[in-house]
Amino acid sequence: VCTGGQGCLDSTLAKGKILICQSSDEFSEVLRSGAGGSVSLNDDKIGKVSFVVSFPSVAVSKDNFTSIYSYLKSTKKPEAEILTTEAITDSDAPVVAGFSSRGPNEIAPDILKPDISAPGVDILAAFSPFGVPIGDPLFKRQLTYSILSGTSMSCPHVAGVAAYVKSFHPDWSPSAIKSAIMTTARPMNSSKNKDAEFAFGSGHINPVEAVNPGLVYETFEQDYIIMLCSMGYDEGNIGKISGNFSTCPKGSDKATPRDLNYPSMAAQVSPGRSFTINFSRTVTNVGLANTTYKAKILQNSKIGVKVVPQALTFKSLNEKKSFRVTVTGRGLSNGTIVSTSLIWADGNHNVRSPIVVHSLG
Repeated sequence: VCTGGQGCLDSTLAKGKILICQSSDEFSEVLRSGAGGSVSLNDDKIGKVSFVVSFPSVAVSKDNFTSIYSYLKSTKKPEAEILTTEAITDSDAPVVAGFSSRGPNEIAPDILKPDISAPGVDILAAFSPFGVPIGDPLFKRQLTYSILSGTSMSCPHVAGVAAYVKSFHPDWSPSAIKSAIMTTARPMNSSKNKDAEFAFGSGHINPVEAVNPGLVYETFEQDYIIMLCSMGYDEGNIGKISGNFSTCPKGSDKATPRDLNYPSMAAQVSPGRSFTINFSRTVTNVGLANTTYKAKILQNSKIGVKVVPQALTFKSLNEKKSFRVTVTGRGLSNGTIVSTSLIWADGNHNVRSPIVVHSLG
């Protein structure tokens, strides 16, 4: 076990051996020592995430590490074998990585963030041959591809899906494309993601379904100006954001950020106080010309949800319909997240929007 930084390992003892490391931060020292491989303790905060290193290595859970270390200490001649990588199916997937940022939105807690989740762990990606692929100056190989993790990997997935949707619908606005991506996302399990929608947003991205969402929630520049005005931004700062001279429309001081025609619905409430929250939304029909959508709520005993009207009938494409969602509750304890989903279904499409009420902040 080595935690003393560079030079803490005796190369004559370590060379060719498999080392047991209490930290995954000692890869450079293990490589310098000439070791044949390493077993390290995985950081629980990171979770099931592996990183590229320059020699055979495995990171294990605390329980497994304790067992391995116990074997090392209780055996006269402990032995280990490094096998080739084995692919398994992880029944927990998809799960948001521990290092991924979470909500709520600190500036506008009534706007759910993140919007969507996408593949971002152990992604095979192009890499500059002039870069150091594992952040280790002792690793001298030049690579044109590497295994990378982070938002820098998930964002290209979403950008690619947006371009894919745009190729089918070149006349769609950015907000329509964003709505299509969010409302067709695959639901994720909140029991495996403790921060629930504040970890995964609307769910896991689903490119094929995003091409045909049925309905879209559109927002335009004026909608965002009203939202910024409702948050107390003055016209000077709004102009800097919009890039032109913008004034606050009459009545915008009575609006709230949750009035934005967003594909998700969220509200921050005071702990311990009963609440009644209204969300007004407008959807545009981009599915079938003649169709009727019916509202379905995934029940949650902690809140009551009412949708008016409960059915939306469209006679043509690009027709718009509005509805209101009312959420009631008796009060949440401090730091609580309660969520459900509204699904508009016409037998061909399922347009899902998460509804989140929280007392975080």
